[in-house]
Parts: sequence; C-alpha cells; structure tokens
Amino acid sequence: MTEINFPRNVRAALRGVQTLSIAGPQHRLDGKTLAPLLGPRLTSAAMALVKDVKPGDLGKVVSTLTGLDSPRKLVLGVLPDKVARHNSPVRGESLRRFGLTVDAESGKRAALLLVDDATHALAAYNAMAKAMPTFTAKSERGKKDDVAQLLAIAPGGRVLPAGSHEQETVRMTRLAARLVDMPPAVLTTTALAAEAKAALSGLKGVRVQEIVGDRLLRLGLGGIHAVGRAATTPPRMLVASWPGSGPRSGSGKGSARRTHVALVGKGIVYDTGGLHLKARGSMEGMKGDMGGAAATLGAFRVLVKAGCAHQLTLILCIAENAIGPTAYKPDDILTMHSGKTVEINNTDAEGRLVLADGVSYATRVLGADVVLDAATLTGAQLVATGLLHAAVVSNDDDLERGLVAAGRITGDLVHPLPFAPEFYKHEFASPIADMRNSVANRNNAQTSCAAQFIYWHIENTGARWGHVDLAGPAMLKDRGTGFGVALLAETVLRIGKK
Repeated sequence: MTEINFPRNVRAALRGVQTLSIAGPQHRLDGKTLAPLLGPRLTSAAMALVKDVKPGDLGKVVSTLTGLDSPRKLVLGVLPDKVARHNSPVRGESLRRFGLTVDAESGKRAALLLVDDATHALAAYNAMAKAMPTFTAKSERGKKDDVAQLLAIAPGGRVLPAGSHEQETVRMTRLAARLVDMPPAVLTTTALAAEAKAALSGLKGVRVQEIVGDRLLRLGLGGIHAVGRAATTPPRMLVASWPGSGPRSGSGKGSARRTHVALVGKGIVYDTGGLHLKARGSMEGMKGDMGGAAATLGAFRVLVKAGCAHQLTLILCIAENAIGPTAYKPDDILTMHSGKTVEINNTDAEGRLVLADGVSYATRVLGADVVLDAATLTGAQLVATGLLHAAVVSNDDDLERGLVAAGRITGDLVHPLPFAPEFYKHEFASPIADMRNSVANRNNAQTSCAAQFIYWHIENTGARWGHVDLAGPAMLKDRGTGFGVALLAETVLRIGKK
C-alpha cells in the first residue's frame, strides 16, 4: 500500500525521493515550466524524454534513469492538450492512469501534477487517489517506505498544496475504494456498519443509529428486510445526522430551518442474485455492490469536516442478497416504507428495493428537502454511459446541472439520462400489486427505469431528487476506485449557490 503525503512546496516534495513523476498536458511540459521546479539537469532529461512523445487520446508515460542518487528515475506522464466537451478539463482519467504507474513504483516518490488552472487541484488529487488502492491480502504487502508525495502546480509555477478539504477527499476516496475491494466474508452487513461507525466516530455533532433485523419490519422497511433476511448477518439501515453549520432561513414559525440534504447509499455487501441466481462470470465482483454506500459514507464525512452549511442525513441501506430457506421469492409481494406494494418478478433487482425504502424514510420520517442516492444499480448503466461516466437521473433541472458541474470539477464524471415517469411506469405494471420490481421490456431505457422505480416511492413528497448509478466507474479492472465521494460532496456544497 502506498502512503500519500502532501508536501507544501516542491523542495519538500523532492527531498530524498527515488522516483520523480511529472504529469501534465503536453503544452505544460516545456523548459520554461520545468526549469524553475527541477533545475537544469533534470529539466534537460525531461526535455529529451518528451521531445518525440505523442500523447494520443489518453496520454503516454515515458521514463528514464537520471544518473543521480535522488531522484534515480524520472517518469513523465504526457497528457493530451485537448479534451472532449464531456470530459473533465483536468483530464482525470489520463491522470488516474498516470497514477497507476506512480503507485507501481516502490520506495519514496514524488508526483508533480501540472494543471491548467488552480481550480483543477481537487480533481487532480482525486484522480491520483482513485489510482492508489489501499486494500491488499497479498503476503508481500509492500514496505513501510512506500510513500508518494503529491503536489499540484498551476501555470506560472504557483504551488497548490492540498488543503484540508482536498486531503479529506483523498482519504475518503481511498476508504471507499478499500471497502469496495474487501471480500464478502470480511465485509458482512455487520462489518460494513462497523466500518461506517468507525469512519464517523469523533465527528462533533454527528449522531448515528442503526435499525437492524426484524425492527426494519416494525418500521415499515419491508424492502431492506426482504432482500437481506436470508443472510447469516442481518440487514440493517444505518442513519447518521449532522445539524449543519449555516444560518437558518426565514424568520416565521416553521420556516427557520436549514436545507436538509439526505445521502442514501445502496449497501449490498454481496449480490448472488437471490433465487434468480447469477450465472458464473456475472456474480464475481459483486462484493462491490455496496459502492454507493461507500461513496455516500465518504461524502458525508467530507461534508461534515468541511463544516457544511446544510443539515445532512446519511442513510446506508445494508443487506446481503443471499439464498436460503428464508430468501424472498419471485411472486412475493412486499409492502414498502412508502406504503406501496411490489410484486417480485426478479430477485436480482434488489438494489432498487433497498433504496426505495431509504429515500422514503429520508423524506417521510426525516423530512429531507433534497435526496441524493448512489448505487451500483444496473449493468445497463455501462451500456448507456460507459465505464467512466456515471448515469444521473433527476426530477430537478438545477440538481441535474449541479451533478454534471460537480463531475467536471472533481473528475468524477456523470452524464444525465431521461427523467420521464410517463414513459417508464408501465414497464412495472402488476395485476395484483402497485408495481413489479423489474421491467417488462429490457430495451426501454433500463437505467432510467430502475431510477424511476426508486423515485416512484417519493414522487408525492415534493423532494428534489437526484440518482447516481455508478456501476461502471466504481470498479475498474477489478479494483475499487472510490468514485462518487468527491462528486457527491461537491454537489451538496453547491446546493443553493448561484
């Protein structure tokens, strides 16, 4: 595991390093930029390296030995100068790939990240965090001196050391990735709740409670209970609250309140598919089906540490979709927290059941004004928006735009999908219940339909709602990325701002 440090200046970053890595768009990798940072000898070596490099669409990494004691090795990540309009201007995916090479080095190393604008620092640090996972079960776990010093640098040589917000985002992104990477025998429902409580412990003003096992039924949370009741550790809903630090709005009775934002995460610690059992090749990797819970947990802590003005609630809907004598079955009818009934026609469409309970509880019991849910919800998300853009569905134009803008700012890219209940509700028609839990026509915008199922349970509450399906970007090449932490935190911080 690579430890990440955040030096305050270039001199501190380079002190005693074995490998120096520098990444930036091709136009930034010139002598005028590098000479003040590196001195003549390293600048000359860098210029020789970069001379004939063609970065292509996603960048290219080249390296050389320096002949020096420190650094012994020089690595350059040459990033493309131009990016598409649906990419992040910081070139987050190119930086993440560069970060993989930094993580693969051993010993003490430094990575200088040359950005085009000071506002790109958060996304640059976030990209590196997504490339440096912390979980391993390998017998050789690395040396204690595996340290990466990260430092962003704006044009003109302006150093952009990571502040407390950037550092907390990096820590929580890596925490979320670690949780996604943990094996299901270790990260049970009980263990995920314990990890969440540990992450939130010591945060002044935060209160945490759990609703576990059959108590879910007593509180009307039939979806979470049904999905998780066959597992050896019980399903649960973890609720954390933060009062907010901003001024209260209005002066009359009932109006003196802060905006209340709820973050609701799908926490399926393992998804077998239930009695509609997944085939071999489709079940592997389902330890990551709690990526939404990991993202919302990390974002909640980032927001509290930032002193977020809004009142916040975190709701983690935690269950294991296991099989056994007590598993919920096709043809069962569940009564959800919203009061609506659901006929089960696909036990592998379980995430929407737990989230529907979570968002309903957030609005009806806790009174949230804004609900943001995050989930590795559909494989169809990868078809719709790909591996690197999460899908967004929202009932609110401003919230949708805020999510897209936050994606570009943080590098956690998202793209909106249609919100059109009148086009999708009929897909869930049931002759004996209010709805089924899976669509009749899998070719009719599956990801939007899955989101619509969740929204159906709060459509009459008046809440502003945004849904993030991060099935693709939450896990790349079998490793968790921590995607969504920075995105959700930035989105919430932007709520109410012009």
